[in-house]
Amino acid sequence: MTGSGEAGIGPARVRERFLHGESVEGGVRSLILRSWQRCRLLGLSPDQTELPYRQDLDLDGRLVRAAGPVLDRLESLFAGSRMNVSLADGNGAVLQRRFGEASMARNLPAIQSVPGFVFAEKFGGTNGIGLALAERRLCQVYGAEHFAERAKSNACSAIPVRDPLSGRIEGVLCFGYPRTDADPELNVVIRKAAAAIERRLLEQSSARERSLLRAYLDSGRRAQTGGPTGDGRLIGVDELARSGLDRRDQTILEEKATELISAAQRAAVEVPLSRGRRVTLLSRPVTSPSGVEGVVIEAALHSDSPLQYLVAPAHAGEPPVLAAHGATLATPPHGHLPGAVRSLFATPAGTTDGTDGTAVGVSPGLLLVGEPGVGKYAVAARRRLELLSEASTRIGTTLDVTRTAEELAEMAVPRLADFVTIDLPQAVLRGEESTDPRSDLCRTVVHGIRDDCPFYPVGERVDFLPTTPYLQCLTNRESVLEPDLKAAARWLSQDPERAERLLALGVHSLIAVPLLARGVVLGIANFYRSQDPAPYGDDDRSLAQELATRAAICIDNARRYTREHTMVLALQRSLLPRGLPEQSAVEVAHRYLPAASGVGGDWFDVIPLSGARVALVVGDVVGHGMHAAATMGRLRTAVHNFSELDLAPDELLTHLDNLVGRLDREEGSEEYSGNTGIIGATCLYAVYDPTSQRCTLARAGHPPPAVARPDGTVTFPDLPAGPPLGLGGLPFETAELHLPEGSRLVLYSDGLIEDRRRDIDTALDQLRHALAHQDRSPEDTCRAVVDAVVPDHLVDDVTLLVARTRALPPDRIATWDLPADPARVGEMRAAATRRLSEWGLDEVAFAAELLLSELITNAIRYGTEPIQVRLIHDRNLICEVSDASSTAPHLRHAATTDEGGRGLFLVAQLAQAWGTRYTARGKVIWAECALEASGQIPDISGIYSEDFPGIE
Repeated sequence: MTGSGEAGIGPARVRERFLHGESVEGGVRSLILRSWQRCRLLGLSPDQTELPYRQDLDLDGRLVRAAGPVLDRLESLFAGSRMNVSLADGNGAVLQRRFGEASMARNLPAIQSVPGFVFAEKFGGTNGIGLALAERRLCQVYGAEHFAERAKSNACSAIPVRDPLSGRIEGVLCFGYPRTDADPELNVVIRKAAAAIERRLLEQSSARERSLLRAYLDSGRRAQTGGPTGDGRLIGVDELARSGLDRRDQTILEEKATELISAAQRAAVEVPLSRGRRVTLLSRPVTSPSGVEGVVIEAALHSDSPLQYLVAPAHAGEPPVLAAHGATLATPPHGHLPGAVRSLFATPAGTTDGTDGTAVGVSPGLLLVGEPGVGKYAVAARRRLELLSEASTRIGTTLDVTRTAEELAEMAVPRLADFVTIDLPQAVLRGEESTDPRSDLCRTVVHGIRDDCPFYPVGERVDFLPTTPYLQCLTNRESVLEPDLKAAARWLSQDPERAERLLALGVHSLIAVPLLARGVVLGIANFYRSQDPAPYGDDDRSLAQELATRAAICIDNARRYTREHTMVLALQRSLLPRGLPEQSAVEVAHRYLPAASGVGGDWFDVIPLSGARVALVVGDVVGHGMHAAATMGRLRTAVHNFSELDLAPDELLTHLDNLVGRLDREEGSEEYSGNTGIIGATCLYAVYDPTSQRCTLARAGHPPPAVARPDGTVTFPDLPAGPPLGLGGLPFETAELHLPEGSRLVLYSDGLIEDRRRDIDTALDQLRHALAHQDRSPEDTCRAVVDAVVPDHLVDDVTLLVARTRALPPDRIATWDLPADPARVGEMRAAATRRLSEWGLDEVAFAAELLLSELITNAIRYGTEPIQVRLIHDRNLICEVSDASSTAPHLRHAATTDEGGRGLFLVAQLAQAWGTRYTARGKVIWAECALEASGQIPDISGIYSEDFPGIE
């Protein structure tokens, strides 16, 4: 089977690997892989079932009229089979359908049975019609080679149908059939069917063209020869194309043929092609009976040409038949196709077509026919059209302003100009609109056939005089033609010395064109001619203006992108942490690298928590641009808020998941155009406790972290993956790691390890090697990872957060277990005072006594055993009282007559911060005393002493 992959891997498996981002080079036919890649770039989904439907089709056009009898014969030929024959126009819209079994029209879905659906590749993915239009040749697609899931059970063959005279693709003929019915003979049938349609298109040519063709055929019969004698044989241009000629060689032949027509005389010209091939073009005048004078061009292939063996010879006893545009087809041996098919497609030259009795067959060797009066204009027009067509694909390949301007210059040299200079305002280069492009110009591009021409160098500011054609062009917003620079005083006045040097090098003609897009002048492009002695004319100016207009649109797109990129980058950087908070748990370094194609939604954070702990966060919002950056800011704020509640990592991600789902629903319900919601986000949330050296982590669709331990070992912990944020309804799980002091915890976004040109396992190995050095600081680690792992061309943002763990010394932690006995509060207070004295914190002893008394009393009165008291000497003094109850105290203002309820008010006055943290065994009430402000004790008069047992 043509579509099977190598090493026994079928297209279905190869397609699955491709859709998962794996490399499948060599596993599928190159034209199928190219089509898949185009589908991916177009953003197509294999699941999509909808195709555009057109009702404005011309169902009685020349293509339908030409194809009608051929489709009738095909329907008869395939009667009783599961064959679906379709005819589409040049845009991929189906015009006609015929079926081998009539029941198929009733049983197949509308998309496969009703005309009007558009199967162009940009809508339908890899399919016969779309691929034939994209590749411009006969193509087959088998089963899983289709990009869409709905077509995996089918196979198809499709071939373009061309206008025989212009060579333009008018439509596509496609055979669809079950995979099990694939037969190589179908390719022969579809070629001959397309050739028959093309012959009928030729019959619809104008009376002048037909009279010239008839005169050519009559002269051939009188000469009683089918071609030249000697070492060559006549062939057609389509046969040359099928024999391996690339587009450039075909263009050379067509251009030379057009030039011979314009000469209007008998001639023979040998045309050298690529790879040593040679073709002789023969031209001879011909006059129709009605007096129309023209020239026919025939192609003779040299027997020693490397092309010779590529041409399929005609079978013995069956003369080759020129189909349409000169294609020589060989009829297959008898018995391979029904006789009716042979008689349909192998009509000898000179026979009638059965319509008007006129002989319309074309003899072998015809390459081109035309009138000499239009030949020279056709040559110039063809070259202009080809230049504009190529410019549409070669200009604007990037969203970089300078590079787009360079592409315009490269496109114009040497086919339109010998030198091109382009000047853009500095504001445009920054992505802004220039208030006055005449006074802010900078030489941006200088390109030509040589490098030593004395133009203003790139990067130099250019100030044009008011009299110059350049400033006239910018002021009037119209192109300016200077056919003779020697007599152009306005041009000479700009810089006489430099002008003389240019004239000495042969520069003699100029076209200055404004780069105008959407009513805004973006700069000026100047085209100079030196080698061609003919000066520029109006046609050249029109061509230069058309090129500059197309380029200006691309430059403006790049400018707008530059402005938006700068704004989004500024927004995102303002939303990312500007500085890291003070904390003692970890030493941190970070990197953020925006993607080349646009700023994304990556973020990171370091959030101090109660009990000397710290939260480390890395997240990624899917997408790029302003929306992704703004969403990132909202999620980062939400993580901060949820962290204030001291939630466990899995609980925090659950709240964040609900928030993302709600935001997505809200934005999806907006009626304004272009808003598609958040789409999705990922997050990794880790909490490290320096008192126990334990790290608790949970992730939502995010890559797991890397852990580099002090002994040099690097691991990637297998954390529970968790779904991406926004799906809702699915739980998150936590994992706990022991991180010895000096371990490096490395969090990153997927942009660090995912790259189309590199396997993910390779990226992880590179990351492992970069982290293997034991003594690197977090900053040095960031630098090493960026150098070793970050792709050269970033298609996605990269966020990197490296945290080296610290451990709080045991002698700075004091812990007491306390029974639920109010009489023990005084002993507890005394023990705490002694420990504070040992730590040299006598100045905070009074405030700590008050805090501990209230917290312990509340735990005894309202909590449940076991009760534990802990003091932590960190940047602040942390007082913690834990118990087994899940009931949290609430701050309130007590009435004058209340006997209690003032204790937490005092805690709030004395503590820098306080709160509640829930654990698996209950809760912890904590309060922090700021050491630097500990001497400032608030006024506590009026608070009753009965709220604090044991205090005199």
